[in-house]
Amino acid sequence: MDRRKLTAIGVVVAAVGAAAAITLPSFAGDGGAPRSAPTGQAVEGADPEVVEAMRRDLGLDQSQVAARLKTERWATGVVDQLRSELGADYGGSWLSADGSQLNVAVADAAEAARVRATGAVPKVVERGVGQLDTLKTRMDRTAARAENVSGWYVDVASNSVVVLAAPGAEAAGWRFVARAGVPRQAVRMATEEQPRLFADVRGGEPFFVGSGRCSVGFAVVGGYVTAGHCGRVGDRTSGPDGELQGVFRASSFPGDDWAFVQVNSNTRVLPEVTDFRGGIARVAGSQEVPAGSSICRSGSTTGVRCGTVQARNATVRYPEGLVSGLVRTNVCAEPGDSGGSWISGNQAQGVTSGGSGDCVRGGTTFYQPVNEILQRNNLTLITTQNFRALSGQR
Repeated sequence: MDRRKLTAIGVVVAAVGAAAAITLPSFAGDGGAPRSAPTGQAVEGADPEVVEAMRRDLGLDQSQVAARLKTERWATGVVDQLRSELGADYGGSWLSADGSQLNVAVADAAEAARVRATGAVPKVVERGVGQLDTLKTRMDRTAARAENVSGWYVDVASNSVVVLAAPGAEAAGWRFVARAGVPRQAVRMATEEQPRLFADVRGGEPFFVGSGRCSVGFAVVGGYVTAGHCGRVGDRTSGPDGELQGVFRASSFPGDDWAFVQVNSNTRVLPEVTDFRGGIARVAGSQEVPAGSSICRSGSTTGVRCGTVQARNATVRYPEGLVSGLVRTNVCAEPGDSGGSWISGNQAQGVTSGGSGDCVRGGTTFYQPVNEILQRNNLTLITTQNFRALSGQR
C-alpha cells in the first residue's frame, strides 16, 4: 500500500471548492454574481458568508458577530504586546466563552497590573507558557512510548499540559507522563476518541493525486498550501476536469502536516475561500488569533463550519505517526475535509489536518498553522492587498 492510501484512509478532502477550490473561475474578477445571495450582512473584517456561518454555528445575531470580531481584533494586538513585555512570565491568553473578555495568564503577580492596564483580565498562574511548552516537548521526545494515548497539548487556561488517553486507559496516560519526566501536577488527564486524518481515495471535488483527492488551503505565490498527508514531493495533481494542475514541491508528514503545490501556467489561485454556495470569503492576511476566538473552516464535504479555537501547540498521535504544533478546535469535520482553509474574520489561520467525530454529533478538529507553512517554505501568502502585484508571479 502506498503512502497516500495509508495516510489518507477514510479521508476525502477539504478544498477551497471544486473548480472554485483551485481557480474559482466565477469570482476571478469577471464580475460574475453568486449563484445564490448570501443571507449575512456586511461586518467589518469578514465577508457575509463568514458572518452567516458564525450566526448559524455560534448562535449569534448580527450585532454579536460584529462585537465579537471587534473584540478579537483588539485582543490580537494586546496579546502581541503583552507577550513581548512579559517575557518568561507570559502564561498564555484566551477569550471567554462568549468572546467578550480577554484573559492573560502571568507567572508573576507583580505583572497583573500591567495586564489590567491593557483592558485584559490577569490570571496569576504557576507556570509561564514557555515552561508548559518545554514540558510538552519532553512528551514529544517520548512519543514512541505513548501507549493508549492519542495526543497532548498545552492548555493555557488550566496552566497545564493536557494528555488525551483512550477511554479507560488513564493509567497508561500517567505512565507516559512519568516516562517523559513531566511533573504530575502540571498535567491534566482527559479521554477522547482516537483522531483520524480527513482524506479519502474515492473521487469528489477539489484536487486529485492519483486515485486520492484533497483540498486547497490558501493561495501563495506560485500555487497553494494544503495538508502534507495528501501527497509526497514529486506527486502530480489534477483538477476536477482531470487536467494536470500542478506538482508537490514540498511536503511534511508526519511530524508536521503541510505541503506546497506549485501550479502550472493554466491554473490561477485567488485569495479567497469558498462557502460552496456561490459565495466567497476574502483573505486579507494571516494574523493568528488567541485561544477562545471564533474560527471557520471550509471543506468540500461539510462546507463552512464554525466554532472556537481551544488550544495551540497540540500534538496528535495519528495511526500514521505523530504530528506536533497543531491547533485544536471544537469545529466539526468529516472525511473529505482534509487540507482545507481555516479563517477567522478575514485572516487565514491554517489548513485542516485531522480529528475525531463528525458534523452530526460534533467533534474535534486540528489544523496546521498557515504561518508556519509560509515560514518553513519561504512562501508568500496571496491576499486581497497584494493580489494584483503578485498574481503574475509563479
